[in-house]
Order: sequence, then C-alpha cells, then structure tokens
Amino acid sequence: MPDSAMWTNASLQASTVLPVVPDSAHGTRRVVLFGPPGSGKTTAAGVLGRQSGLPVLRLAPGPQDARVACAGLLELALALPALPAARELTAALDETAGRSGSPDDAGRALRLRRLTAALLREAPPMTLVVDNAQWLDHASAAVLGWALRLAPDLPVIAAERAWRPGVAGHWCGEDTCAVPIPPLTAPQVAALLSPFRLAPREVTRVHAHSGGNPALALALAGASCPLADREGEGEPTLPPAARRLVGEWLGEVPAQVQELLTFAALDDRPDLELLARLAGPAAEALLAQAEAAGLLDIGRADGSVQFTASAIGTELTTRLPGDARRLLHARLVEASNDSVRRDRHTVLAADDTDPRSAQRAARAAVRARQRGDHALAAELSFLAAQRTSHDDSGLLTERALTAVRDAAHYGDLPRGRAAARLVLGHDTTPEQRVDTLIALIDASGRHLHGADELFADALHTAAGRPGLTAQILIRQSIWANVNEGDPRRACALAGQATALAETAGDTTATVMALTMRARLQRVLGHADAETTLGRALSLPRAASIPVNGTPQHLAARHALFDDRPDEARTVLLPLLVEAERAGDAEATVDILRSLAEAELRAGRCARALHHADRAQALTDGTALSAAPACYTSALVEGTARRTDLALVHARHGVDTALQEDNKVFLSRNLFALGHLLLATGRPKEALEVLEEVRSLEELQQVGDPSVLRWHPELAETFVALGRLDQAQSLLDDTRRTATELGRDAVLPPLERAQALLDAARGHYDTAARRLTDAADRLRHLPLERGRTLLALSHTERRGRRRASARAAAQSAADLFTAHQAHPWAETATHTLRRLEAVPTGGDAHPRLTSAEQRCAELAAAGASNRDIATTLTVSIKTVEATLTRVYRKLGLHSRFQLAHTVTPARE
Repeated sequence: MPDSAMWTNASLQASTVLPVVPDSAHGTRRVVLFGPPGSGKTTAAGVLGRQSGLPVLRLAPGPQDARVACAGLLELALALPALPAARELTAALDETAGRSGSPDDAGRALRLRRLTAALLREAPPMTLVVDNAQWLDHASAAVLGWALRLAPDLPVIAAERAWRPGVAGHWCGEDTCAVPIPPLTAPQVAALLSPFRLAPREVTRVHAHSGGNPALALALAGASCPLADREGEGEPTLPPAARRLVGEWLGEVPAQVQELLTFAALDDRPDLELLARLAGPAAEALLAQAEAAGLLDIGRADGSVQFTASAIGTELTTRLPGDARRLLHARLVEASNDSVRRDRHTVLAADDTDPRSAQRAARAAVRARQRGDHALAAELSFLAAQRTSHDDSGLLTERALTAVRDAAHYGDLPRGRAAARLVLGHDTTPEQRVDTLIALIDASGRHLHGADELFADALHTAAGRPGLTAQILIRQSIWANVNEGDPRRACALAGQATALAETAGDTTATVMALTMRARLQRVLGHADAETTLGRALSLPRAASIPVNGTPQHLAARHALFDDRPDEARTVLLPLLVEAERAGDAEATVDILRSLAEAELRAGRCARALHHADRAQALTDGTALSAAPACYTSALVEGTARRTDLALVHARHGVDTALQEDNKVFLSRNLFALGHLLLATGRPKEALEVLEEVRSLEELQQVGDPSVLRWHPELAETFVALGRLDQAQSLLDDTRRTATELGRDAVLPPLERAQALLDAARGHYDTAARRLTDAADRLRHLPLERGRTLLALSHTERRGRRRASARAAAQSAADLFTAHQAHPWAETATHTLRRLEAVPTGGDAHPRLTSAEQRCAELAAAGASNRDIATTLTVSIKTVEATLTRVYRKLGLHSRFQLAHTVTPARE
C-alpha cells in the first residue's frame, strides 16, 4: 500500500488545535473543504472522516500526479488490494498504460468507469477522503465522478487548495457541500503555539502576520524572533522556514502576478483601481490568479485588496533590492490618486539622505493625522524622524517624539520603540530623555514589557525635577491599576504625583494626577473622590492632556455611574470632536465607548449602536487593544440588536484581556458575558462567569458597586438556580455599601433582584410592590424600567394575577419596541402572547404534561439536554422531543424565550 493511501479509524487522537469545521458540513454525504495552503484542510478532513464513524480511506495525489492520466484511480485500486474489483481495475490501468491512445477513448473510458463503480460497490463501509484534490488528474476525476453517482450513500470528503472554488459540476456530485476552512482565531493560534511559550504580544503578532494560517503560524513561531520589528533602518524579515513556505505559495503564480502583488505590498492601502492603473487591461486576470492561489482577497466591499497573510507582502518587499524598490515607489507616485499617499511614495522613492524627503514626510504626516488616517500618520512621522539629520538634534528630537506619539495613538509599539531609540541613542537633555521615555511608556500601553526597568530609568533621569517625576508616577499609577490590578497602590502613586506636580507648579501634571487619583478613589469607594475631581476641574485645561485623560471625561464617566446619561452625553460630545481633531485613535475610541454607554442607558439604542460600531471599526482598523471596544459592543449589541453577536464580542474581549493581562477589562468583558448568558436563559453558565467577576473585583479591591454592576446580575443568577440564601447575603452586603456611599442609582436594580428573590420564596405581593416602586424610580432609564416591568409580569403570573401580568408585559414590550431594544422586545412580546393565549379562568400555564413541565423547568434553569436526561432518567433524544413539544405548545423558539416564560426549577 503506498504511503499516500492509508486506513485510519475513529480512535485516532486529533491534533491539539483543530480548524473550526462549520456545522453545515456535519452529516453531509459529500463535502469539499477548501482554503489556502496550510489552512488546515487536511486536519479538518480527518476530523470529519473520523466523525462519520466509519473507517477512512485516504488518497493524497501530489503535484506530479496531476499530469499522469488515471494516477488517482491507480491509487484507489492499490489502496484496496484484497478486492477482486481492485485487481481488475489495476490490470485495466496497466493495459491502458501499455497501449497507445488516450484513456479518454470511449471504449477504455467506459471500461474504467464500470470497474471503478464495481470497486466502490465491493468496498466495505468507509469514508473516502481525497486530500490535495486540486492535483487529482482529469481522467481520474471524470471516472470517479461518474462512479460516485452510482454510490450515493458513500461519504466523500475532498480537500482542495483553492480560495473560492465553485462546486457546480464537481466530481464529488451534484449535492456537494462546499465548506471554506476559516483561518484560526487568535485564541486558536495561542493554543497552537502554546508549546513555544511565546509572550502574549508575540502570539498576537504571529496571528496577524500568518492570517490565522496554521502552517505559517508554526513557521513564524519556530524562529527565535517570529518577525523582526520595524526598528532603526531594518525592514521586517521572515524567518527562513516562513520564507520557504511563503516562497512555495508565491511560486504557484507567474512573475507578472508576483510583480503586481509587490506593488500591493509597497502601498499601505492598495485597491483594485490602483492595481488596474499599474497593470492595465491584464490586471483583472492577474488578480484572479492571485486570488485562486490563495494569496490575495479581492472581494472586499470597499474595493481594497488584502493579503491573506501579511507575511506574503513582507516576503515580497524583502526580496527587492533598494534601487528596485525605489523605482517601484516612483511608479506608485504616478499611479496614486491620493495626495498623502503620493507623498509617501515620493519619500520612499528618494534617497535616504535627501533632507527634502524628511520635510515632505513631516508635512504629509500632519495631513494624514488631520483626516484620521492614524496608521499612515505613524509611518510618515517615523520616516520624517528617520531622515532628519543627526546634526540638527533639536529637530530630530521633536520629530522623533511626534513619531512616538503617533505610534501610541495607533497602538504601533514596534515603531514607537524604534522612534524612541532615535532620541535615546544620542546626547539629549534630561527633559528630552524623560519626555521620550514617557512617550514610549504611553505608546507601550498594556504591552509594556520590562516596566520596572523602564520606570526606574525614567525616575533616575528625572531625579531632582519634581514636575518630570510627577509625570512618570502618573504612568506608574496607570500601570499599577490596569496591569497589576492594584488600585490601592495606584491611588497612592497618583497622590505622590499630585504633591510633586503642585510643588513644581506644573498645572498640566497636577490636573492629570488629580484626575487619576479621583478615578481610583471612586473605584476604591473613597468618599472624597468627587472633591478630588472637583479640584482637577477647577484648574485650567491643558491641550497636551489626551482627551480621554481629562477630568471632563472622568466627570462624564461618574455621571454614567450615577445614572445621569444626558448629563454625560452633554460633556462627551465636544470631547469627541477634540479627540477626532487631535487624530488620537485611542481617545476617540474611549469617548465613543462612553457615548455608546450613555445613549444605551438613556434608551437611545440606535445612537448607541452607531457609537459602538464606530468604536469597534476604529479599533479593528488600528493596533489598539480590542478589549475595551469589545466590552462596549457586547453590552450594546446584546441590548439593541443580536445576542449571538454580542456573545462573540464578549468572548473575544475576554480572550484579548487575558492575553494582555488587562485585569480591568477582563472583569468588564466577563461581566458582559455573564449578563448575556443570564439574559439568554443560561444561568448555570452565567454563574461561573459572574463568580469570576466577583473574585476579580475583590482581588482588585473595588469598593464602589456603581462602577461595574455585577451584583444584581449575580443575585438574579442565584435566584434562578435556587440559591436563595446566597442571593440574600449578596443583596444585603451590596445594599449596605451603596447606602453608605450614597450610590442611590444602584438601589433599583438591587430591588428588582430582591423582588425576584421574594417571589421565589412565595411572597408575591411583596415582590410586586418592590417591582412597582423600582419601576417608578427608573422612569428616566427606559430599558432598566422595561426589565423591571418584565420581572413584574413574571412575578404576577406566578402569583396567578394574569391581567396584571399581561399589563406589565405589554408596558415592557411597548418600552423595548419604542426604544429599539430588539432582543428584549422579542422576549416581552413572547411573554405577552403566552399570557394572551391562556383562556379566561384557565391556569396561568398552557397545558403541559407533567413530564413536559419538569423538562421545561430544568431547561429554563440552564440545564443542558444531557443534564436533563440524567435527572429524569431518560435518553437525550427523549429530552429533545419533549422540548420540541414544549416550544410548540408555548409558541417559543429558543431557551432564551423559555427562560422568561417558564419558572426555572430549583436545584
């Protein structure tokens, strides 16, 4: 038996990380898996084959086989040597090879078809897997396709190297399901690379450069330095193994295609129009070849083109000698319609020592910054600094600091560090050195490695200069809060910074230090937080403070914490204009996030979605951390649009925060995830997540319950799972703290949770009074009022007051619909329909059998089908059938609706 054909069985262990096989592929008889080289098609084919429960026969033609007629049929016959039909087919193929003429001749073709069909009939039950099916020779594909039509029950899985193949007329059959193999996600790449013990930042970079391609990710990770930083004069260079792999991919397309791809690699944002101007009428055909080879994605809605892995562009530019690169940039100058990009190419086409190129780059960076093109501004300002003469140290330092700050705004850490070295590597004043180190710290953000050494260097340089020392301590305070999760130490550092800044008479540093201290005092639950913030607001506003670090932004955040969304919005709108004019992507994202939360609290869901979508898009288009935008997107999306997408955002935010060791946004994204799981009827899963939030918040010594309102969500989860004493204890503790701090805004959600607890204990009148009072106090927050009315409807129904339950559900549905909170409106509408469907004088529940009722209650409590089957001592199929009847009787479509319709069972 040749090595390419082997029997495997379902007991083989899968790889540590498997590609995500879409649900549409499972249970399908004929599947074509397609994707670029190294995407995991072979692994996915193996997974599907083993899941079929049958032995797997694997064929794997190579590139040399594509030119040999009937090589695929011979491989199939040799894989089944014990079968008479296989021996006959082998003999027929030998006879064909020994005669002149083509196997496509009618007589020989018919014989091969008959013998192949007979072989498939004689073969034992199996799944046929054809790997590298793009190299299956034409004659074999034609014969096999005909024979497979006569064996419709034979499962076939083909794995093809293609970017976007069609399945019409595919040899697998007319009903073939084409399944793209998606790139690995960031968490999957992290799992794949876990044996390499890379830092989270390196894993993130490998994922970006590999495009989620497993083979390329492994090649990048296997080097001591996965991808060289853009440092100094150097260009990014792939490690040898990655270069060989990408070189193989590029070798599949002719030189003309590679030349056009090189132009795309040299432009920072290539599009179809630019490449058409460069290649002329041949552009469409050349791009189609690049796409078919899996090198380029040309189907983007905005007309731009993108390499399937950025390492492809890196390899193309690395191959170019300096003179050749400058000539290509000169051609791009002529082809580009964008003035800023023309300037970029003009600079890169010029000699490195030309002083005019530095000035041109600096001017172009200003224009890029003004129009919000943060990535281009960061590159151009760095080019300006690189090409400034070292003899003009003042101008060099000024431009290098600008480059560091532009890199910080975009989140481009390697370029920020390279720009900082232009200053630190030369004789500079202590002030310039400290300014550079501070800019580098700001650029590094959550990716600040060697933080202790860097802070120590900055503090040593700033010794005896209280204003400079204060600036460094402010950054240390931020680091201690976000990365160390120690707001108490962070608050102490902010206090020291305040004292030093006031001593130095540095108003800017004083404002920044006071703002940071007020932020931390609020988190810790200190009573003087507002006094400290008031001091910061009373001082003159400095233009050099990032907009998201101003006391005005913090005042808006405090207004949000206190449920004053309109006040917050009034402050935030002018701050958004400032952030956008400054070209500060991170500040713009933060202000947009705050605006989204303000609009959501006020019930303006459409506006909240607009701001959240903008924040997410800006984050996705830069190198900024995804964790903050994901948190806001999860909250807004889950309330206003789709809970499934919201869950994706929340989980991505959790993964990112874990990778970056960002404890603040780990708590927030976990909270969003727990909230969504509870809202979609999965209290068991919600409990695990919200308990983790509780632990994190306690470790971080968060003392103010208004900052992150996980308390009522966890209490409701306890109630849903029948843990009533735990719910009561949490509510009592939180209510006591909120009252002591004067956080009245926290109390209505706590009252809602308390009312649900009262109802669970059978105190329906008390619960209804609590909910009615809470709803009255929430008239300025329509969505919170709607949730409370929905809880009132649930309580009244349990108390068998159907008319009151219907009125409350109707009011909730009207509120959610008016404010475009679509998931909540759907839940309220289904609750209302159920109540209206019950005959007058009938039971509050539609007629469910006792088995259906028990099954529904367990499902509403978050139990899985397997858990329900174990509890009721029935099969999983019985549970599925029972729940199907329950959904039909109640007019429901999901467990989300079931959880809001049926009283959950207590554990």
